[in-house]
Amino acid sequence: MEYRKLGKSGLKLPVISYGLWQNVNADSDINQIEEMIHTAFEHGVTHFDLANNYGIPNGSTEERFGEVLARGFIKHRDEIIISTKAGYDMWDGPYGDGGSRKYLFASLNQSLKRMGIEYVDIFYHHRFDPETDLMETMIALRDIVLQGKALYVGLSNYNHDQLMRAISILKDLHVPYVVAQNCYNIIDNGHDNDALVASEYTNTGFVAYSPIAQGRLTNKYIDGIPAESRAADQTSVYLNENNIDEELKTLLIGLKKIADKRGVSVVQLALLWALRNPSVTSLIAGFRTKEQLLENLEVANMLPLTEIEIEEIDALISK
Repeated sequence: MEYRKLGKSGLKLPVISYGLWQNVNADSDINQIEEMIHTAFEHGVTHFDLANNYGIPNGSTEERFGEVLARGFIKHRDEIIISTKAGYDMWDGPYGDGGSRKYLFASLNQSLKRMGIEYVDIFYHHRFDPETDLMETMIALRDIVLQGKALYVGLSNYNHDQLMRAISILKDLHVPYVVAQNCYNIIDNGHDNDALVASEYTNTGFVAYSPIAQGRLTNKYIDGIPAESRAADQTSVYLNENNIDEELKTLLIGLKKIADKRGVSVVQLALLWALRNPSVTSLIAGFRTKEQLLENLEVANMLPLTEIEIEEIDALISK
């Protein structure tokens, strides 16, 4: 596994991190979850990314991860990075989302209880909250660190200007801010790219979520929508048949030609593309099966994309 530093901090993350967003729910098989987590760790994945509202129902992903910790994985606590977030809707009422001091403290306390741990390594504010003064949110993050409930803080889904303002405040408050986490992939390469620019400018880390665009950057959608695929699930909010159009199929055909020449899958090509920039610290990858897990992890040992391959991919994107 390759590890990259979060900017100028002393903290390193694996280039492939385990995101537990969509695949760990209250009714998930705990034995399968445990096997996936242990397999990832055995292959050098030391970062496990969660949030307060992940899972069905909200909070169930943290609860299941806490079960795995309690079943023996806790012995590796000093060898792993656990990150969680708060910012989106978590519970009913006026204090269940946003960026207030009340919400952030309450949410993190609940997260720690669900996972059965005393602190998280990285605590993110999950979204910019226009209804809360930014200073209040940043002071809350500072005090969370001072209380020992988080070692570092991060910001997720902030745009360039919001990040620059927040990072400036955190710097003045002497808060160990280390990372921005935003969407970044071949399809949405312009979306939230300004957050990566802000991270480069401030010499801080950048973690990319959805590096394969919610599963769109795979071989499976070239010839349609397989019945067992995520896009075929009519209940899916983030990926459905409306996301699979002719423009995507054309892009996938072009990517597959480049991937075939290299001898990799479209998924692996997409991950290599996201990692081509050394300022990208880590990719948050979600795995539904052990085979997907191992396919993603192979990328850590692959040679980076060549300039020719990057140019060929850029040509596809610009069409």
